[in-house]
Amino acid sequence: MSGTIRVPGDKSISHRSLILASLADGESRIRGILDSEDVRATAEALRSLGAAIPSLATEMGVKGAGLRGLRPPRQALDCRNSGTTTRLLAGVVAANPFSARFEGDASLSKRPMKRVAEPLTYMGAQFDFEHGDGLPMTVRGADLRSIDWDTQASSAQVKSAILLAGLVAGVEVRVTEKSPSRDHTERMLSAMGADVEIDGNQICLRPVRRLAPIEMNVPADPSSAAFFVALASLAGEGELTLTDVLLNPTRTGFLEAMTRMGAHVDKAASASSGGEEIGTLRARPSRLRSTRITAAEVPALIDELPLLACVAAGAGVELEITGAAELRVKESDRINAVVQNLRAVGADAEELPDGLRVRASRRELAGKIDPRGDHRIAMAFGILSAASGNHITVTNPECVAVSYPRFWEDLRRVTA
Repeated sequence: MSGTIRVPGDKSISHRSLILASLADGESRIRGILDSEDVRATAEALRSLGAAIPSLATEMGVKGAGLRGLRPPRQALDCRNSGTTTRLLAGVVAANPFSARFEGDASLSKRPMKRVAEPLTYMGAQFDFEHGDGLPMTVRGADLRSIDWDTQASSAQVKSAILLAGLVAGVEVRVTEKSPSRDHTERMLSAMGADVEIDGNQICLRPVRRLAPIEMNVPADPSSAAFFVALASLAGEGELTLTDVLLNPTRTGFLEAMTRMGAHVDKAASASSGGEEIGTLRARPSRLRSTRITAAEVPALIDELPLLACVAAGAGVELEITGAAELRVKESDRINAVVQNLRAVGADAEELPDGLRVRASRRELAGKIDPRGDHRIAMAFGILSAASGNHITVTNPECVAVSYPRFWEDLRRVTA
């Protein structure tokens, strides 16, 4: 394999760019936004709330409505498969004087929303669930009060929902996490003039009268770049260069884990945008070794854990992951999906209550896997197939459109 790739824009920053630009006073400019199913869900939901969101484009302007400028939706907000859309916009709606019904596809409807409903209910909003604590749900906004909330975990979506609710309501909010989760919301808020104070694992947002518009160059998604770092590390020869990659320290856990396993990855910062550091990665073949991932590391590489399991299987080394029960409530039960699919292609893997274990094995890996509609499972096994030279068939490969629509095209190009 060889070549240079600029993977699509970061999904987390793309969501937040649209939401915060809609709440700003004035026109924001967004370049390099990720045009994927999840981000389209956020764009359409914001349009339903009265935001002036144009069609997603390489460069686009968003005229903000101000902190209190959104209006009641005439129809339910269809969040498709996007948990980020649901949870972040729940925070926005909770602080407005209207209600909104949130809907999603079958997978999203099973994902828990109580974690975001609890703090927003404490602030004064009302949540109505039609069954369990999943979608459909109706959020009834109100005049919210201040909150000092301990998440008891590390969830960027819960933290962001609280920050957005406080921002729109004009009240002080304080969030304490078990360990730092991805911090794109607070970085972007600071870049737009908000009063954000960070002290260790605690974030405080104080009231502001307006949010300034932003010039945002969305960097390449490190979770998407990770697939090609894995490919290069498992390959027999060559080198891959990945440009404009987001180097936020809350998102580089995969690179740190791979380096510990012996991967050769060079990282060089080159620019910044919206409070985020951007740079270039160069990865080449490596002889990998076994490792363990514990709970403290999980927040910084939660999305890359399925890929890491496939890397271990492809390299024939041992991997143990614990403290990652959150994987069971992602787009699929990723613990079960990864283990069952690894077994289906001949790898030695087992489920743990809060993680998984891959045992060292030199078996030939081949067979058919079912990603269960989960984009990250599909891409992880696509990399395992390409890097091992074995025949692994991924059913429903088009599910990668959620985050990386041209993944298979890029994979073919660098392995041609």
